[in-house]
Amino acid sequence: MKFDKHFPTDKLKDYIKYYVVSEMDLESEYKVFPSSGLVMGFQYKGQISSIKDKAVNKMTSAGITGISNGYKIFKNSDNIGTILVYFSDIGFAHFSSHPANELFDLVISLDDIFEKQKVKEVEEKLATVSTDKQRIKIVEQFLLSELKDIETDKLIVEAVKLIYQSKGTIKIKELNEKLFISQSPFEKRFRKTVGTTAKKFASIVRFNSVLDNMNDAKTLTEICYENNFFDQAHFIKDFKQFTGNTPENFKRFL
Repeated sequence: MKFDKHFPTDKLKDYIKYYVVSEMDLESEYKVFPSSGLVMGFQYKGQISSIKDKAVNKMTSAGITGISNGYKIFKNSDNIGTILVYFSDIGFAHFSSHPANELFDLVISLDDIFEKQKVKEVEEKLATVSTDKQRIKIVEQFLLSELKDIETDKLIVEAVKLIYQSKGTIKIKELNEKLFISQSPFEKRFRKTVGTTAKKFASIVRFNSVLDNMNDAKTLTEICYENNFFDQAHFIKDFKQFTGNTPENFKRFL
């Protein structure tokens, strides 16, 4: 199994967190937990499927996953190779005129977002090369060709920063007050740029903070209250929504 991380060129570093080149020899089924940014993928060999309510749906070899409300289940064929592009929290908005929230909780074909011929060209080029460096270069050339000359929404960048600083526990009312903006226009801008509401985004940031704590020697009660959950019941409910498992069972198998 290979899961190698690569970092973008300077022109893309504000919009792309990193790339991952992933290869697996054996067929497997796995969960993907919610992350705070959209993820784009190209299979240069093998096939991937999504599983929902026990139904298996084969996916196109180039796709994109929006911010999710809960975990997703995928199944890969044997001998699969994938390049994943992890967008920054505001990154997707700089490549597509589609509002990011239109992709919320979806896994769709990349040619629903970008020009079909351009996506096909990327896939054809990926099929002709054999090194990760070459693959990353092809994907980066595609991203650079799609990069739009638009201004970054600095207010939303500041909102995202404040949410991270609080580890997802800041109240939206407090956020609005700090940014001197009323809720309705703020929510519209946030959803369009980031891909979900500020409240949902904050809950995903808090969930990932909880995941980071799971490897520590802390008790579940400590993790619960350090992450500002009202009580254990709310903690368990949120955790189960994002992972399909209780915190206790999850921690047991770490």
